Amino acid sequence: MARIQLNGVRKSFGDVHVIKGVDLDIRAGEFMVFVGPSGCGKSTLLRLIAGLEDITSGEMRFNDQRVNDKTPSERGIAMVFQSYALYPHMSVYDNMAFGLRLAKGEEAETRKRVERAAEMLQIKQYLDRLPKQLSGGQRQRVAIGRAIVRDPQVFLFDEPLSNLDAALRVATRLEIAKLHHDMGKATMIYVTHDQVEAMTLADRICVLRDGLVEQVGTPLELYEKPASVFVAGFIGSPKMNFFSGAHASPLGAHTIGVRPEHLLAAPESAGTWSGQVAHREVMGSDTYLYIDVGGPELITLRETGISGRNPGDRIALTPMAPHYVHRFNEAGRPV
Repeated sequence: MARIQLNGVRKSFGDVHVIKGVDLDIRAGEFMVFVGPSGCGKSTLLRLIAGLEDITSGEMRFNDQRVNDKTPSERGIAMVFQSYALYPHMSVYDNMAFGLRLAKGEEAETRKRVERAAEMLQIKQYLDRLPKQLSGGQRQRVAIGRAIVRDPQVFLFDEPLSNLDAALRVATRLEIAKLHHDMGKATMIYVTHDQVEAMTLADRICVLRDGLVEQVGTPLELYEKPASVFVAGFIGSPKMNFFSGAHASPLGAHTIGVRPEHLLAAPESAGTWSGQVAHREVMGSDTYLYIDVGGPELITLRETGISGRNPGDRIALTPMAPHYVHRFNEAGRPV
């Protein structure tokens, strides 16, 4: 396992500044997830850690050793790509063994490592097949297995589940979480735009915005104490509701944030805000009501079970408790 330190790391492509000065300490053995909107720099930052891109300025250290000029093979990393990147003419076994053979490892040890990884990922029965004979989820497990057999200091995952359907994403996400638990000491860095993946997998999450770190913390820290309106709106599903202007000023802030699960329907006379139901989504265990209170966006209310409210109904809303109300100033920071 490796501790990774980034000090003032920047990356530019010509006049385009993608990473604009990142300071980050990734602890040895932790599962760190990079999240953020498209174009925020999360995949570029992962490629800098991998050594696939050169750092424009700043310093990167693995276990206190400077690695700016080290090749990917010298850093002790293994990377799992979004596109699987399997050799189509090779069997599953040969794909997984390729890196070890390239390093001139002994065949008996190679077979032992491949079979152990295949058993861990439940793909042992597919070792003789070609990638084209596998499903997307099975191919992704082969790509993960190829990384495991190298026994690296650091695993890097670049949106590995984005090509899978919803059910496979959940199943493979559970496998990756179990993998981290089973391997114990491996440092894992995972890039995703899906904050549900981030919340369920991470020991800590690094939220990136426009090439800068917006906030780093555990999933619950980011959920309960977001450091900005941006983080508050990005973490949580459905996203946090925001009230501004006349809807926020009575509560002493420029912007008020309340999560859908922290709002209650209230009598008209007791409500903090009121409006009209614009749309209803019945999910079975929950119902999501989208309410027009006169602001720029509809407000989401989550009610348990099947709600009897319909589009057009009037409804008043109030927070469950004062501590569920997030207050932000004009700069989008907590007050």
